Amino acid sequence: MTPQLGLVCLSAGPEVRFRTTTRAFLHRHRPCEAQQLLRALYRDNLARLERAFAFCASLGISLYRMPSSLFPFADAEGAPLLEELAEPLAALGRQARQQGLRLLLHPDQFVVLSSDSAATVRNAHLMLAMQGRLMDLLDQPRSPWAAINIHGGKAGRLAALVREIRSLPDAVRTRLTLENDERAYGSAEILEACQQAGVPMVFDAHHHLVHDRLSSYDDPSIAHWLAAARQSWPDPSLQVVHISNGRDHLQDARHSDWITHMPTAYRHAPWIEVEAKAKDEAIRRLRQRWRPLRARPSGPRAPGAQQANR
Repeated sequence: MTPQLGLVCLSAGPEVRFRTTTRAFLHRHRPCEAQQLLRALYRDNLARLERAFAFCASLGISLYRMPSSLFPFADAEGAPLLEELAEPLAALGRQARQQGLRLLLHPDQFVVLSSDSAATVRNAHLMLAMQGRLMDLLDQPRSPWAAINIHGGKAGRLAALVREIRSLPDAVRTRLTLENDERAYGSAEILEACQQAGVPMVFDAHHHLVHDRLSSYDDPSIAHWLAAARQSWPDPSLQVVHISNGRDHLQDARHSDWITHMPTAYRHAPWIEVEAKAKDEAIRRLRQRWRPLRARPSGPRAPGAQQANR
């Protein structure tokens, strides 16, 4: 069966785009005006998110990573404005389930639970709580189906990472996944953290290749860690992995436009987030390469989801 290929945040063209703002811009306005500007941005991005879902449906895409900055400052002054959108967000989440669209989040790199700075850890908790609240408002299940994925953060602080994960509210902890990276937490370290904290591992083949300085995406260790990570998922059919290629050379940590190197082992991965700059165009090319394989009609259903038509 062909893996489900997931779109990350934006489209290659103008179809999926979102607005943003800065705190400096908001502070140039009186507080009541700033709130109105932020409210208008939230409502606009909500409409854009609905168009993103429709775009995924038009391409038969069943996995979509929403931007972490979809509702700027919703962990602070924007929190009441997000609550104002409770009803339309719930309706939109039900729409996603009905079309068989799996929704994921990947908070920014500054969300570091393992930091030795108490302020950084507090901010990470606030941001993750907001992401969990957003998933709740979208009426998504409290399970890794609606994964909130983060990296390990500061190296050498695995015990602190596990401790902070265990203290997260249920809305976050039940959805949390950890991903290996190319510097601080390789595949072995992040899997150990996952096992201790009781959360699934998202395996990233490119990060693993760079971290271990491998010369091929078909190095036997990639198949090994793909299988090991799958065992950390309570339902292995929900396993998510990432794929990207180096921009200028194999070991380049920066992402390229296309996926020209795909691990053979990934043919057996149920869900793949395609982290390529060409976005949906890269997905189209991968589908063409995998055309001889018989595509399944849809991925596993979320609780209460209806089977999507193809």
